[in-house]
Amino acid sequence: MERHTVVLVPVSDYDEQKVTEAVNTGISLLGGWECFVSKDEKILLKPNLLTGSLPQKAVTTHPAVFGAVAASLREAGYRYLQYGDSPGNPATSPEKAADTSGILEQAEKYGVERADFDGGCVVRFPEGKTARSFYLCTGVQQADALISICKMKTHALERITGAVKNQYGCICGVNKAAGHALYPSSEKFAEMLTDLHRCVKPRLHIMDGITAMEGNGPSSGTPVQMNVLLFSADPVALDTVFCNLIDLDPVSVPTCTAGAHAGIGTMNPDEIRIVTPDGEISAERAAELYGKADFDVFREKLRKSLFMKFLPLLPSLQHRPKADMKRCVGCGICQEACPVPEKAVKSGNGKKAEYDYKKCIRFYCCQEMCPVKAISVYRSPLNKLLGGK
Repeated sequence: MERHTVVLVPVSDYDEQKVTEAVNTGISLLGGWECFVSKDEKILLKPNLLTGSLPQKAVTTHPAVFGAVAASLREAGYRYLQYGDSPGNPATSPEKAADTSGILEQAEKYGVERADFDGGCVVRFPEGKTARSFYLCTGVQQADALISICKMKTHALERITGAVKNQYGCICGVNKAAGHALYPSSEKFAEMLTDLHRCVKPRLHIMDGITAMEGNGPSSGTPVQMNVLLFSADPVALDTVFCNLIDLDPVSVPTCTAGAHAGIGTMNPDEIRIVTPDGEISAERAAELYGKADFDVFREKLRKSLFMKFLPLLPSLQHRPKADMKRCVGCGICQEACPVPEKAVKSGNGKKAEYDYKKCIRFYCCQEMCPVKAISVYRSPLNKLLGGK
């Protein structure tokens, strides 16, 4: 099957038999597991375990999808399987996130060992265009092949989180926050993610879009039925099809544009084949049959102008994280997650979140990690006034 093929398999719910059949169908349409991994390799299954969250909240890869992938590999004769991810919340261990999300139960059911995502070390990547080294988890370094099992969600910084961004969980613990500080824009962060992709070289991407997340993602949004699983060796093509299903221009997604520019995939619709169990279909037909045009995702575009260059000097007019004082419980997780050394938000011991926007770099780690959905992103009306849409 061509590298830029994206397989779309409709699935109505998380019934284990249905999901297993869908995974087997998707892999078969791509040519089979042997096109991506060999039986003597140590294979790492990399779900999205952003934090310890129950499956129905759609924050993490659903355990039924993870279990179906493991079951399919076992049935095909693959013996050396491990799994892991490094949660974004420093207070949540990889094991706790796996347990709460239901992944641990599925891993034990199919004999998939937990890889070491508690520690790691710096791995040099001199060919990187933006990032020349990464603090990779030990489990990633020890694996021969990586299969990414991502989640279909919105993201405050990059608009969506999908196949390209899922590899950020290969970076160990608190070093994630350091990465946000080192690459202080959505574009630079996306370029770093493409370098990370080139470094860890995932063989295959499977997106759990049966229940997706819209709105205030990636952890505080609203679950929404999309009823699809997507499969591809090309992460940019897969994310582009995701964008197509929700009527979002992939050009506006930094991870798509950076990924295409770096050559890890394509977002050119003429180069992407969408294949379903009933045959090949057009992007338009896929959106008609399986899409949701009113999917709640940030769609505005900022027009480049001289005024916009000076906007960082006017923090009160910029997009920014904002806490709902009625919801905030003063847990301090937002302060822990803030990548700025001097902390742009202060909270903890019952003290509710208080921002210093002059320090804030607008990476929304606080919003991403808030356990009570108290933080959202305030979108400045200047976008529309300056030509956004």
